Amino acid sequence: MTTLIVLLSVVAVVIVLGGLFLVATANRLDRLHVRTDAGWAALDAALARRAVVARAVAAAGDQSGEHAERLRAAAERAEAAPRSEREAEENELTRLLSEVDRSVLPPGLAEELDDAGHRVVIARRVHNDAVRDTLALRRRRKVRYFKLAGTAPQPEYFEIAEPDLGGQR
Repeated sequence: MTTLIVLLSVVAVVIVLGGLFLVATANRLDRLHVRTDAGWAALDAALARRAVVARAVAAAGDQSGEHAERLRAAAERAEAAPRSEREAEENELTRLLSEVDRSVLPPGLAEELDDAGHRVVIARRVHNDAVRDTLALRRRRKVRYFKLAGTAPQPEYFEIAEPDLGGQR
């Protein structure tokens, strides 16, 4: 009888410790999903700011009429694109912004354009780091077996061409 009580006690302790370990893992996964969502929100804001600056560059009148119109249209398409098509539209905007001659822009606008580009690069890296960490935890066996991710959607990387920042900053 004493052996049975000891065995049941050991099994109960193992189950409780295993449960606590699973709860801690689920909490960490939840925090990583929150971090991924926050990273996307920051990236979305940086991309929106860059689109606003691109429209300001197009409206400044320092570019050729055709290039300015394509830049304005690309900025509007990038802002309006659904997330599934956003990468392609942002790549097009990046390409058009790389063709802008910054030397003819007013100094404040050129600095604003460079700053917006830097912020996009940083926000994209932060978002993709959060996605990497989240996916790494979601790939673990215990997370898959016990379905600790719940109904949270699988996070996705956001891959766009990084603009040439010219070694600044």
